[in-house]
Amino acid sequence: MKTSVLQRNRLAVLCMPLLLLCWFCKGCALAPVKDVKPIKVALVLGGGGARGFAHVGVIRELESAGIPIDMMVGVSVGSLIGALYADTSDSFKLEWSAFKIEKNEIFDFKVFGIAEGLAKGEAILRYIDNNIESRFIEDLKIPLAIVAVDINTGTQVVFRTGRIRDAIRASISVPGVFSPMPYQDTLLVDGGVLGNLAPQVARKMGADIVIGVNIAKPRKAFDTQAPNALAVILESIGIMGDEIVRLRKNDFDFLIQPEVGNIGITDFSKKKELIEAGRQAAKKEISRIKQSLQ
Repeated sequence: MKTSVLQRNRLAVLCMPLLLLCWFCKGCALAPVKDVKPIKVALVLGGGGARGFAHVGVIRELESAGIPIDMMVGVSVGSLIGALYADTSDSFKLEWSAFKIEKNEIFDFKVFGIAEGLAKGEAILRYIDNNIESRFIEDLKIPLAIVAVDINTGTQVVFRTGRIRDAIRASISVPGVFSPMPYQDTLLVDGGVLGNLAPQVARKMGADIVIGVNIAKPRKAFDTQAPNALAVILESIGIMGDEIVRLRKNDFDFLIQPEVGNIGITDFSKKKELIEAGRQAAKKEISRIKQSLQ
């Protein structure tokens, strides 16, 4: 009898850790599990005229790598590319639509007078109407913010709702090139006036990771013949925008900068090269972006 009691006591001592482990596991199973907040990724696209085709290559590469784009912010031509993609959430359709863009669909030059701008801005509105199915920003498949600037106050204006055509027309209104866009009681011009990229807008939208795409790098060299007035204006604004991006580079988690400096902002003949430049630049950041998502 005494031996049996001793054996039972020994068995209880040996089983105690196992019993404690079961009790602990049961407690864990009953404890409420907090929901894990998904990481939100924002893609911020900047201005740069024809160099906007590089945005297409970046988006194609990110989508191919399985990197989610939960929201977008567009400045100038970045607003057009952003809207084209957000409308379908399909980078193949984006590339097809973008590849059909011709110079005269963006720059519809006036025959006489340049008091307000060189281009009327009606061609871009027709292109938007014919190529973007959604009519309002809030109807897009991917949340999009379009950035412009109030020329009267020098403040940033961010469109999160409203007609897509109006917001894009305002955001691409490069001073001296397009007539300012009348909006409510003020006039709006190109969002790049206050910076070629707007990462702070993405943060306000709730982005955890902000990926910027800068295509405003200064040209390496002009052609031997003197550049026209349009090229000078666009390149000058591009230089200013690129400098502001450089000063604000810490506002981005990742900054993709396609090698487009040798292609002019008004050169629509280099679409393939620009798209490929975007893809190659994005490839360099893919592994780091994926690590941050983990």
